[in-house]
Amino acid sequence: MSIEENLRRVRERIARAAARAGRDPAGVGLVVVSKGRTVAEIREVLAAGHRVLGENRAQELREKMSSIAEDVEWHFVGHLQTNKVNMVVGKVRLIHSLDSLKLAEAVSSRACRLGTVQEVLVQVNISGEDSKFGVAPEEARGLLERLVELPGLRVRGLMTIAPLWAEGEEARPYFRRLRELRDELKEAFPAVDLSCLSMGMTQDYEVAVEEGADLVRVGTAVFSG
Repeated sequence: MSIEENLRRVRERIARAAARAGRDPAGVGLVVVSKGRTVAEIREVLAAGHRVLGENRAQELREKMSSIAEDVEWHFVGHLQTNKVNMVVGKVRLIHSLDSLKLAEAVSSRACRLGTVQEVLVQVNISGEDSKFGVAPEEARGLLERLVELPGLRVRGLMTIAPLWAEGEEARPYFRRLRELRDELKEAFPAVDLSCLSMGMTQDYEVAVEEGADLVRVGTAVFSG
């Protein structure tokens, strides 16, 4: 199948998953993750009418942004090192992977120098795996207390990655827990916009939508079917 056909199929599956959960499909955004994909492949996505792309690596993001002149809403979805902040802040709509106060301070500093406000999601390591980045669920509140004090930074919600072994239904408890954590934090921080949940990838995005994902990050299903 072509990239255009794959993209249509992913959108259809998102819509069906939203319908099963009694949600409006229009409330679920798709971030097409273009990590490792060529500019030619990305242009096929753009030709199919999709404009929201996500990158995992700062260097790759910079190279692709310089090669693609079209109007694209870029998201950064991978682990961001503090020494790569200058390559990302002010260039993407949303950073999905804010996982420490140190990184937050670097993002804040860069955003203030640019005279902009960078929107971010706090990455939470719901699974507790050592291989995953993200703040522990029990530490999310303490981090958020510090983030709301930083200028140039606007927290929009939370992000998580389910364990690699968890496909489909196996990922559901992790997505449900992130939603529950978000709801707890909304009560604790009523003035903070925590409306966005970024969760779900190729192997589990339909379950993520059923559990409340506002953004799903899908690459393989779009580019490889």
